[in-house]
Amino acid sequence: MSEHSEHIVSAKLYWLIFLSLIVGTVVTAWVATVDLGKYHGIDANTVVALFIATCKASLVVLIFMHVKYTSEKMTKAILLAAIFWLLLLLVLSLTDYSSRYDGSLNPLPSDFTAWLA
Repeated sequence: MSEHSEHIVSAKLYWLIFLSLIVGTVVTAWVATVDLGKYHGIDANTVVALFIATCKASLVVLIFMHVKYTSEKMTKAILLAAIFWLLLLLVLSLTDYSSRYDGSLNPLPSDFTAWLA
């Protein structure tokens, strides 16, 4: 018969992770109100927000999904996947952002509505 072991996590750890997720959400919202500027044409607010989101997702996967208590190889695979996902999001988002002709979220020229009339 195969052995099945369960890891029992204390309620204190769950509350600590919950508070960490709340703090991460508050920090993300606060960072959105502060202009961190651009570094080499890359919006720093986007990078910080995606980094915080990746950290929060890693906490959820590792603790709430009990991946932390599985084999060490599984934990490393999850962390590598999180880093890969962060890099993928950053590359795709910033490629789209940097390809806009004026850097704004409005891809249409300002006189476009006058041209339609």
